[in-house]
Amino acid sequence: MLQVLRDEKAIVVFSGGQDSTTCLFWALKQFKEVEAVTFDYNQKNRLEIECAKNIAKELRVKHHILDMSLLNQLAPNALTRSDIEVTDGEDGELPSTFVPGRNLLFLTFAGVLAYQVGAKHLVTGVCETDFSGYPDCRDVFIKSLNATLNLSMEYPFVIHTPLMWLNKAETWKLADELGGFEFVREQTLTCYNGIISDGCGECPACKLRIKGLEDYLSEKGSAAND
Repeated sequence: MLQVLRDEKAIVVFSGGQDSTTCLFWALKQFKEVEAVTFDYNQKNRLEIECAKNIAKELRVKHHILDMSLLNQLAPNALTRSDIEVTDGEDGELPSTFVPGRNLLFLTFAGVLAYQVGAKHLVTGVCETDFSGYPDCRDVFIKSLNATLNLSMEYPFVIHTPLMWLNKAETWKLADELGGFEFVREQTLTCYNGIISDGCGECPACKLRIKGLEDYLSEKGSAAND
């Protein structure tokens, strides 16, 4: 059950993908005022930023886009370089889509923005269940950063992670419960190849998304037949 904070303001770290859009729907139910922030780090799929813009506009959410191009220079990876192939991690290695420091920087700058606009709540779609091994998606990292942000600005930030312990099927279920299932399915961009909605069906992000969707629809169908 949501602990509704209708007198509070939140900033959602927003990419226009399935997870962050589900978090945006969650925040809109939870808080009196919601703003979204998207980071431009010269990602290959520029459509990601346009998708985020369109979603924010349709949901009537104030949208900030911040320049993080330095991250592109410091951390070349498959999301920012056409000559780096998208691969899963093998033998303990991280996937080629891992961007070192991304969530650290995104949440830090989201915190600076929140401080300026009078929001103390930060919402992010990181998840330790389907996290591809990314260390900056773990609960322990979020708790550590939350304490650091509070100390750095003497400000009572609260980082919310609605998806932290959900698998992809449960994330689809949450979107459905929030009234955003069709919206999330049709208008979000998860695909590493830049295809909106159900995507290319071949990249790791699409496979994870599609399997979660199939599992959720199967569970929902079974429950309806009971």
